[in-house]
This record gives sequence, structure tokens and C-alpha cells, in this order.
Amino acid sequence: MRKSYDFSESVKNPYAKKLKKQITIRLDEDTIGYFKELAEAKGIPYQSLINLYLRDCAQSQRDLKIQWN
Repeated sequence: MRKSYDFSESVKNPYAKKLKKQITIRLDEDTIGYFKELAEAKGIPYQSLINLYLRDCAQSQRDLKIQWN
């Protein structure tokens, strides 16, 4: 390993804006269980599956319809 490095000609990562951001979100245990089972069947991590679902909702501009009983 060198004692110092020269970064004067380095280039900024063009994908840095698209990196994922870690957040805390509270979900029902039933909801997590549903996504874990679905993710296992699809062979992908459940957090990635939740992210894909939310991204699809955002891109489709789905609107939530809430009815209180």
C-alpha cells in the first residue's frame, strides 16, 4: 500500500445519485412475512422485493384508496 495517493485526476461516480439510502420503516409482521415468502419463491432478498414493489408503485403513480370501517 502506498503512503499517499493522487486523486487530482479522479472522476466522480456517475451512479452515486442512484445509490440506495438506508431508512427505518415500521411494517406489520404479517406484511414482512408475506414479502419474505414471496421473495423466497422468487429467489431474491425480501428487501429488494419490497423496493421493486414500491418503485413500481411510484413509477405507475398509484394512488392509495383508504376506507375506514
